[in-house]
Parts: sequence; C-alpha cells; structure tokens
Amino acid sequence: MISIVDYGMGNLRSVQKTVQKLGYKAPLIDKPEEVQKTRLLIVPGVGAFDRAVKNLKKKQLFQPIKDHLGADKPYLGICLGLQLLFEKSEEGVEEGLSIYEGDVIKFKNARIIPHMGWNDVRWQNEGALLKNEQVEEPCYYFVHSYFPRPFDSSIVAGVTDYGGDFCAAIRDGNRFGVQFHPEKSQFAGLDLLEKILKIAV
Repeated sequence: MISIVDYGMGNLRSVQKTVQKLGYKAPLIDKPEEVQKTRLLIVPGVGAFDRAVKNLKKKQLFQPIKDHLGADKPYLGICLGLQLLFEKSEEGVEEGLSIYEGDVIKFKNARIIPHMGWNDVRWQNEGALLKNEQVEEPCYYFVHSYFPRPFDSSIVAGVTDYGGDFCAAIRDGNRFGVQFHPEKSQFAGLDLLEKILKIAV
C-alpha cells in the first residue's frame, strides 16, 4: 500500500495524480494508524521546516513517521519531505526526524534565491539505478532556498550544481528523498517515480 501524508503543506494532489498515472493507488492520509498500515510512505511538502514539524506533531504523525523509518519501511520524501529526515535546519529551531546526521542549510553562493527552475542531477552511489538512460541529460524541476547536507556522503544519490554542488537526492536502501519535484518534472519525473515505486512496493 502506498500512502501520501497530508499534514497541510504541499501540492498533495499533484503528487497523488502522478502516482495514479503510473497505475498505483495512493490515498491521502492524516492519522497515525494509517501510517502504521502503509508500506510506502510518501511525504511531500513545500514551505518552512519548523511549520512542517509542528504540523506533523499537531496531527500526531511525527512519531509514527519516525517509527516507520526506524522499521526500515519504504519512504519517499519530496522537497521538505527530504529535509525533514535530518536533524535540524537553519530555517528554524525545531528538531527534524533525525534519521540521518546532518542539517539543512540555505544557499550561500547562489546568484538568485530561491533556486527555481530546471536542472540536471548527477546520479551516484545507490542513485545510479535511478538514472534515466532514455534522455542524455534529463532535467528536474526545483523550487527551494534550503538544501540538506548529509554527514554521511554514501547516502547522497544525486548532486546538482547551483552556486556549487549540493545534495539533490538521497537513497538508503528503501528510503528515498529528492529535493526537486518529480510530480512537476514531466517525463523525467515520471520515469524516476516509476523506478522508485518498482523498488519500494
């Protein structure tokens, strides 16, 4: 079962429609018991780190999601859903899910912030299997001012250059996270989601 967490942040319907386009059911869920019944948990999100943490706690979803990840069940974090996997963010003071050591920092050397538009991703480590072989340089759609900085470089699955290289994707077994929006990335995004779903479901 695939479920998309609704905690009041992000374009949930776009993610849901994209997953459905690939032939999978993906209900929106907002209750702790629904998280516990899910195999693949998709956590999208757009907005501030602190507000996301507070919303998850208010809906009593924070600990169930952490338990889901602790049980090594499949997870896909999109944008804010990726950032929440780390310990903290420069954007606020709330503690993240702390699944991985590392933080979330703001672009320092970029000419324009937020980073908004299309960029390629250089896939590496466990991300090599996610690479789109049908297009020479597939691009993905980004819109963000902050990005994760994992302390363990082995989980970095993809890197993008925007005022310097930054972590654009992670993979750790059945756990995935992308800073870009696959649901807005047309063919390349569909291809990536299909690969992840086939691995995780």
